[in-house]
Amino acid sequence: MPQRLLLVEDDPAVRYALADTLEAEGVEVHQACSAEEALARLAEVAPEVVLTDVRMPGMDGLSLLRMLRERVLDVDVVVMTAFDEMPTIVQAMRDGAFEFIVKPVRLADLRRTLARLVEDRRTREEGRRARESEADAYRLDALVGRHPLMIDVYKRVGQLAASRVNALIRGETGSGKDMVARAIHYNSPDASHPFIAVNCTALPETLLESELFGHVRGSFTGAVADRKGRFALAGRGTIFLDEVGDTTPEFQSKLLKVIEDKEYHPVGGERTQRTEARVIAATHRDLEDEVEQGRFRRDLYYRLRVVEVTLPPLRDRPDDIPLLAMHFLRKTSLELHRPELQLADDTLAALMQHDWTGNVRELENCITRAAVLATGGTIRLENLGLHGREHDATRGFPTLEAVEAEHVARALALAEGNRTRAAEILGISKPRLYRCIERFELE
Repeated sequence: MPQRLLLVEDDPAVRYALADTLEAEGVEVHQACSAEEALARLAEVAPEVVLTDVRMPGMDGLSLLRMLRERVLDVDVVVMTAFDEMPTIVQAMRDGAFEFIVKPVRLADLRRTLARLVEDRRTREEGRRARESEADAYRLDALVGRHPLMIDVYKRVGQLAASRVNALIRGETGSGKDMVARAIHYNSPDASHPFIAVNCTALPETLLESELFGHVRGSFTGAVADRKGRFALAGRGTIFLDEVGDTTPEFQSKLLKVIEDKEYHPVGGERTQRTEARVIAATHRDLEDEVEQGRFRRDLYYRLRVVEVTLPPLRDRPDDIPLLAMHFLRKTSLELHRPELQLADDTLAALMQHDWTGNVRELENCITRAAVLATGGTIRLENLGLHGREHDATRGFPTLEAVEAEHVARALALAEGNRTRAAEILGISKPRLYRCIERFELE
């Protein structure tokens, strides 16, 4: 049962009877004989629930309901009336009533309604606390990394958080694209709305479409009921499409329509649905090359790439490795309910020298595993799984990026600086060659 309830009823006999019954259930009941009196007492009572009659002298219950919604009070409204009319029911529910009860009120129905309302409030409160906790984790001042490349990323996150434009996040696998997308969302004015992440590679195209847009009953085998998609659930929040570069052109066409028109159709449905969700996409692929090869729609590319954020690989910001390692160590220590662990000197040296091809995600997994295996309060070299012999064997081994840079440079030398010929030697498009020249500073 709710703790505080404001009962609005012009009939004294009904009001007293309901109040006595609810008070016997342990509810703190405050009474008002009119909608006007109820509004005047709102600040004093601060009710969780307003239980109101519809037909009353002066302002009626539906007008009271609308005023409560306009004031954005954290209160649920249950309306009751002796007039079982469909238009009244429809209007009440459309205006945001939690439930509609027909007089004479059956106490068993009222108890069930209030019990369901309390459970609904509890779920909403847990969701609110979870969002606040996640928002704290992704505050700009809580993000880890002080390398100039990451400072540029944080600046771009702050600029994107202040707007609702679409964004494209690029970076190698494990570099933290999801983290940046969440930081944009949870530092924006719409942080109270959902952040919904969808991995585009985790589902086949047919299920991905259903996951995002929903479906109607019978639209495919297994669709036994209508189901809302992620765009419907997001409200004014954020849809994060991870690895959007791996989707098919057919799916890209449907995604383009959502982004351009803010409209979509559930799978098997004819009725157009609207969305206010913001789209943030991420990919590790070279989308320009995908466009050149015809595997990614050019118009969608430009729609997604309103603002671009490029994440540097961890190997390009080695000074951030100790900061990240200690951050993950504190986080894991809390999760394991252990005193905060420390890193031995040789352990930190090994972390600094490792290549981290899996980027931040690989580092986090390494620290988590080491914390679980460690005995005592110190993470030692053997806990990391980066054994000395294996580690020494990789020291000085050229990165893929270094090999690629040398390969492009050799092709340019063979072509005597002729970029058209160099692109033919490499088997790539001229625009891609230009990007390589700029990326590897081969001018």
